[in-house]
Amino acid sequence: MTGSTHDGRRRAILAIDTATTQVVVASGTPAGRIDGLTTWQAGYRHGETLLPTIGRFLGEQNLRRSRLAGIVVGTGPGAFTGLRVGLATAKGIAHGLGLPIVGVSTGEALLAAAAADGAGEPGSIGPAGEAIGDAAPRYVLLLPAGPSDRIVVRPGAAPALLVAGSDLDLEPGEVVVAIDLDGRADPAALERGEAARDGLGAALIELGAGRLASGDADDLARLVPEYVTLPRGVTAETGAVSWSHDRG
Repeated sequence: MTGSTHDGRRRAILAIDTATTQVVVASGTPAGRIDGLTTWQAGYRHGETLLPTIGRFLGEQNLRRSRLAGIVVGTGPGAFTGLRVGLATAKGIAHGLGLPIVGVSTGEALLAAAAADGAGEPGSIGPAGEAIGDAAPRYVLLLPAGPSDRIVVRPGAAPALLVAGSDLDLEPGEVVVAIDLDGRADPAALERGEAARDGLGAALIELGAGRLASGDADDLARLVPEYVTLPRGVTAETGAVSWSHDRG
């Protein structure tokens, strides 16, 4: 966690992401500069740890809730339990404090963080041992989708499922960034993934601040996460549970 940079009077943005195994909570200026960060491995205890940790984080950062200007929340792709808790918590804070909220794709933010870190920069070696050359690399994000499948995220494209046993086809100049795929991805890709995750908080603050500044806030009722897998009875369109006795 970074030290406190707030005097209790300045406006700030709060960012929350629970899409990966590492929870990220960050604070930043309305202009999009990160100034506080905490991360932890939540396991299956998102519901127990998230809200109390946010409370401690705000206290340690000397951030008054009345001075928050908006909430940014990562929308995935990610696992059902973590995303559900993260979105519900972010929505609850936004609703309770009357704040605007924006959902930012965790995949988009991780790709932005990878680019900012410069992993696979021009002149380095690509995933197949080839020289990347003078062109900037194009990052491809790889995330787990259950125990065997994976999700592929490319900039500007919808996430795609890569089923177990399938190889990822890379175009020249593409560089893989792998998250939470120990033993299922190349070590260099995993290393780039950790570097990207280190920058996730800053990317969320920057991307979210831009949307908040432009007035492009999300509707609380329509903001839903992007799950990589769904338990039985959950609809992808709304995130709502459809029980067996529901009609129509």
